[in-house]
Amino acid sequence: MTRVLSLIGYRGTGKSTVGKRLARRLQWDWIDADNEIERRAGRTIKEIFATDGEPLFRQLERDVIAELLQREHLVLSTGGGAILNSDTRNDLRAAGSVIWLVASVDTIASRILQDATTSSRRPNLTTGGIQEIREVLAKREPLYAECAHVTVNTEGLRLGEIVEKIVDQLPGGLLREAR
Repeated sequence: MTRVLSLIGYRGTGKSTVGKRLARRLQWDWIDADNEIERRAGRTIKEIFATDGEPLFRQLERDVIAELLQREHLVLSTGGGAILNSDTRNDLRAAGSVIWLVASVDTIASRILQDATTSSRRPNLTTGGIQEIREVLAKREPLYAECAHVTVNTEGLRLGEIVEKIVDQLPGGLLREAR
């Protein structure tokens, strides 16, 4: 039984925006894992990275996601690097359907630049810009693919179209499970 629908993918692919709308469509709860980490830590992810480093952030991320995956009827928007932890990948798959949102490197770069919260809440891309996105994606794509049950390309689609594309690919009976 699917208890949790998890959205994975690189920053800027729409996990939070799509997750919120998908949850409304299913009449499920929605949580953004990054927001929950920040709430519990009392700091932004950028501050956690700067003061404690990525390893501590990744442990916080692992702990929060493991806890959230115990819930029922939840759409979970994960951070772009959540799939770096093999236990998290396994837990995501065991808790329900995992949807990988993808977009082109140019679209991702454009969305990151347009997101007003990116610079204040997220670690900056170092100096690589589009090249850095390409390099990080090349490392992460096999992990996203390993984890995902469904892949949805968000390129050129409106929000409602993305949500319906996901709903169309969900396991049979899932909509009947929605409360």
